[in-house]
Amino acid sequence: MQPTWDHRAPIYQQLAERLAARLLDGEIAEGQAMPSVRALSGQYLLNPLTVSRALAALGEAGLLESRRGLGLYVRPGARQNLRHSERQRFLHTEWPPLRERLRRLDIAPADLTWED
Repeated sequence: MQPTWDHRAPIYQQLAERLAARLLDGEIAEGQAMPSVRALSGQYLLNPLTVSRALAALGEAGLLESRRGLGLYVRPGARQNLRHSERQRFLHTEWPPLRERLRRLDIAPADLTWED
């Protein structure tokens, strides 16, 4: 299945979000090497420059570190830092309009389930 991209944000940013989600899910462990640009380009069917830009964004966010001659690695503590920042973003940016929409639709907590 080919990955899909939308027009809400630049593709490199969407890829960075997907890779961050993989970090949060523990799919890529701390201290582990990130897949190479070539591997990610093939996996996501993207230009290597786009993949490099996504990895640079994760590096700028403090999630990855470059090891000379070895590649990019997930920094120790990256998962916890990412979880904290994503949690703050959700609580302050996404939750207020979602809560308002739930109220407007008269959806109570008992109406919601965690299961798919």
